[in-house]
Amino acid sequence: MSVAEDRHAEIVRALKTSESVTVAELARALQTSEVTVRRDLAELEQTGVLRRVRGGAVSTMLRGEEMPFAMREMEKAAAKARIAAAAVGLIAEGESVVLDSGTTGLAAAHELCTRRVTVVPLAVNSMVVLASAPSVTLLLPGGTVRKGESSLVGPMAEQNIAMLRLDTMLMTCCGLSPRGGITAHDLQDAAVKRAAAAASARTIAMIDSSKFARTALAVVCATAEIDVVVTDVDAPEEAVATLRADGIEVHCV
Repeated sequence: MSVAEDRHAEIVRALKTSESVTVAELARALQTSEVTVRRDLAELEQTGVLRRVRGGAVSTMLRGEEMPFAMREMEKAAAKARIAAAAVGLIAEGESVVLDSGTTGLAAAHELCTRRVTVVPLAVNSMVVLASAPSVTLLLPGGTVRKGESSLVGPMAEQNIAMLRLDTMLMTCCGLSPRGGITAHDLQDAAVKRAAAAASARTIAMIDSSKFARTALAVVCATAEIDVVVTDVDAPEEAVATLRADGIEVHCV
């Protein structure tokens, strides 16, 4: 992540906490000039996460609303890369894999490029990454592209996935609770995730530690339906212990 991306991530975190920020406060917190902060706010305004006002900015994200893909991609990027690598490491050569959408799903697409596998990607950005991988057999499920997210949703995606029998699903999510299950912000996205999990013999959930503190609108499945969870070392110890006590294999990387 670049220095500018680091600043952008810090500004978004500040907005999630207080919903409004001032240029002066951000300059002090980020140890940079007010000119640089104003430029950062202008760039972030283009992503839709904030609106500039006199002297600062206010959040445009509603409570429980999903951040834009570009901003989520910056959040815990190093942890997501490790999680994706570890999860793909659990895939055997020759397996058929349905790859979920989202930022960690995109990271996993890069990891799968060197593997001899069949992949059903649930996002256009992952398709682009995998299309040039010589050892990957790419199977496209169809569906409607969810704007801003690149994910495939709708009845065509659900029905086409239901016609397959796959070895492993690499699942992503917006929130996880050991007792409340896996959740997603978008109802259509949750439906496609359910179809993919039902079509797969095994489900590996790729979940960074920040997701343990979140619950989204749509329930994807109960945690009991997950076989493996790959997360990072900052995952809450109590939650990890609960998952393991429920018989779920957990890898903290």
